[in-house]
Amino acid sequence: MSEIRNLKPEDLWRNFDDLTQVPRPSGLPEKVQKFLLDFAARVGVESYVDSGGNVVMRKPATPGYENRKTVLLQAHMDMVPQKAPDSNHNFETDPIVTHIVDGWVYANNTTLGADDGIGVAAIMAIMEDKTLKHGVVEALITRDEETGMYGVNEMPSGELHSDILMNLDSETWGKFVIGSAGGVDITSTLEYKEVANDEEAAVKVTLKGFRGGHSGLEIHEGRANANKEMVRFVRKAVTELDVRLACWEGGNMRNAIPFKAEVVLALPQANVAALKDMVAAQKALIEDEFKGIEPNVEFFVEDTEKPANLVPVDIQDNLINAIFACHNGVLRMIPSYPDVVETSSNLAKINIDPTKATIMILARSSREDMRDYISAQLESCFNMAGMKTVFSAHYGGWDPNPESEILNLLKKVYKEQNGVEGIVQVDHAGLECSVILGKYPGMDVVSLGPTLRSPHTAKERLEIATVEPFWKLLVQTLEEIPVK
Repeated sequence: MSEIRNLKPEDLWRNFDDLTQVPRPSGLPEKVQKFLLDFAARVGVESYVDSGGNVVMRKPATPGYENRKTVLLQAHMDMVPQKAPDSNHNFETDPIVTHIVDGWVYANNTTLGADDGIGVAAIMAIMEDKTLKHGVVEALITRDEETGMYGVNEMPSGELHSDILMNLDSETWGKFVIGSAGGVDITSTLEYKEVANDEEAAVKVTLKGFRGGHSGLEIHEGRANANKEMVRFVRKAVTELDVRLACWEGGNMRNAIPFKAEVVLALPQANVAALKDMVAAQKALIEDEFKGIEPNVEFFVEDTEKPANLVPVDIQDNLINAIFACHNGVLRMIPSYPDVVETSSNLAKINIDPTKATIMILARSSREDMRDYISAQLESCFNMAGMKTVFSAHYGGWDPNPESEILNLLKKVYKEQNGVEGIVQVDHAGLECSVILGKYPGMDVVSLGPTLRSPHTAKERLEIATVEPFWKLLVQTLEEIPVK
């Protein structure tokens, strides 16, 4: 039995542990949908899967609380499937293995899935607990939030009846989020005809060991992006050592800062030793530039089988220049919240082979005009390389409402329970609240959760000491929800 089942509150941790046994990477919702529907049937609450693939649950009011406003509790069912390089974990079939270290719950060299499994577990615990006092409670557990918010974007209007939305996908205990950035996926592609490889030698160059991280919550921390660091080396190698590009693979999630990139290069045999020296020199430079941020840099060269074909030289040069030039990281902070990122981009994924190049970026901004600005900036950059750019998975920003009734209630209960004031903030990470508000504009909205760190990485961890007070806050707030 997992040791986390002994933690308090027991019902919440039991449900979280049960959820870790269900494979639920983004894009494969069937197993977790069935798990949630089976759970709802077992505890006797209404449930169904809507046309967007989201699971909806509905629990009636406690007798005497029928006149209270209806509350929607919301979380997402999917998790980011990231693992350490030496992990053999299969996210499509294997359960998550958890362990406790110094007051934190970790997985075994993979993402933990507390983003947002802890929110789902809290919803489950509320749905099954017959002792709680509350008005009608609805639950919306969305599909594929991490890959583009597809479930919430595709959910129908008119099926929910809540007055209040409490999103359970924030990641710092004691902070109440009342606004978040919008975002857009930017995908640039180019197809071309390969050319034969006439070079004498080939090598695979691997850059890895970076911390990676959440491209919204941690984009301001100055962590290295493996794709951006790799292009610095590749451009120098092409310029000085007559290197040719065969393929490039870097990053694997649109909303995760890439921690690894690999390229296969062809070159004259006489230049191989110099290239190896160049890699060593670039490794030392990266370690110096990111001292105190990236302690585990690995940058090395391996001889490899000579590829039959290469990217044409003019295409290769254009791609390298575009990758080098494209913006990555923070573009601007919010003037009225100078500690919060307003606009950013994450050079998330690069896939180049001898016939096609695909580059994916996630751009975020809390301003629509600045989101459009950075999108046009990136499109212009890749247009100059002859690439075709498409925009997808748009979601708008969530405008803050400091006078929110549910916010003020949460702040009151939080202070009563903890003796200190809660913190109100706006996040750069994208939350589904903005999409839900677009379909249900009358809802009063806030986001909260226990403390989670390093989501979207194999170092993801959940702070145990924050889970029980999070639960107590939810329970008392539901009991004190005002009348309609």
